[in-house]
Amino acid sequence: MPTVSEAWTARARAVMPWGSSTCSKSPRFPPDEPGVIVKGKGCRVWDADGREFIDFRNALGPITLGYCFPAVNAAIRAQLRNGIVFGHPAPLECEVAEMICEAVPCAEQARFLKTGGEANAACIRIARAVTGREHVIHIGYNGWLNGLAPGARALPGRRAAAAAGVPVALSALHHAVNWNDTETMDRFFSEHTGNIAAVIVAADYPDMAQGKTFYPYLREITTRDGAVLIFDEIVTGFRIALAGAQEYFGVTPDMAVFAKGVANGMPLAVYAGKREIMAACEPGGAVISSTYGGETLSLAAAKATIGVYRTRKVVDHIWTQSMRVWTGLNTLLDARGLPVRLKGLWPCAAFVFAPGAPADLEERFFRAAYRNGVSLYGVSYVTFSHRRRDIDEALERMDRALRRL
Repeated sequence: MPTVSEAWTARARAVMPWGSSTCSKSPRFPPDEPGVIVKGKGCRVWDADGREFIDFRNALGPITLGYCFPAVNAAIRAQLRNGIVFGHPAPLECEVAEMICEAVPCAEQARFLKTGGEANAACIRIARAVTGREHVIHIGYNGWLNGLAPGARALPGRRAAAAAGVPVALSALHHAVNWNDTETMDRFFSEHTGNIAAVIVAADYPDMAQGKTFYPYLREITTRDGAVLIFDEIVTGFRIALAGAQEYFGVTPDMAVFAKGVANGMPLAVYAGKREIMAACEPGGAVISSTYGGETLSLAAAKATIGVYRTRKVVDHIWTQSMRVWTGLNTLLDARGLPVRLKGLWPCAAFVFAPGAPADLEERFFRAAYRNGVSLYGVSYVTFSHRRRDIDEALERMDRALRRL
């Protein structure tokens, strides 16, 4: 007899590819993994069968303060009384853009869309308009538009040899390069000197510390060639630092994209950059326009979220509790001799399974975590709502899970 969650999964797959509009949310390990989530509060979620999980997936990253965070919910309710979207800009659109420009080193101007992927696409179009060039280099996972580049990450942790559904003439202009691969970067810039419009880079989570040298290298090579440097801060922004990798590593790009974390789960993406570059989408330039870019509930959530970050040391908390839980979990894994570790900067730590690990270890590991009430992901996140007692409880649950594993 299927569980209620399994029944929902079967029902969704009958009418939706993957059973979800988001590929990475489609359950891989039922029935241990939830098929659907019906409620979230603080740092916990509940599935349709009433099971409670201490959650480290956090909607794949957008929840940085916690589910149903009071200040954000209050801001959404207050704005809802006045309207959701209008035929002209709302004051909130200007106010949040001002907050972004104040917080982010590269942001002299900012605009809004709904998803990080489309904001990355907007940056690429702007870069092509500014430079008059065609080629684009993708580093890391930049959303589903990565499919333009053969060999890029089609999904986090999954590469596609061919760009399905993309004309060859278009895919030939997009190039995938691995994180910290300066040799390949040098080769591409040599082969396409004067015709690379942009380098768009998302940090590699297990080896993000290499950004200390890789980001300055990217800044130097793009400046020398006249290409636009775009930081994909969708995950790193509002997590490793308020302004993300550019603040943490002290390297200022020409443009940046923020999405996850900026509005605590409400759909909002920011594309921002230097004034002379953003001018490319002024009237008469590259048209980037969306009816819902200035939707007010998400902007109200963003204003409240950034306000909490400014006043309550959210980033410090995320670092402290992330270090506590992931070092604790690594200690448990060490004690049992399991070939898997959390690697990377603690707010964006990634599970890495050692070469030669049993083929079924990943599945058994995540199933055991779900069975014991801990929801994990390949890159798992701590929120401002994860208190010390929640971390301790999660480690106790994982200790039970690993004993049974």
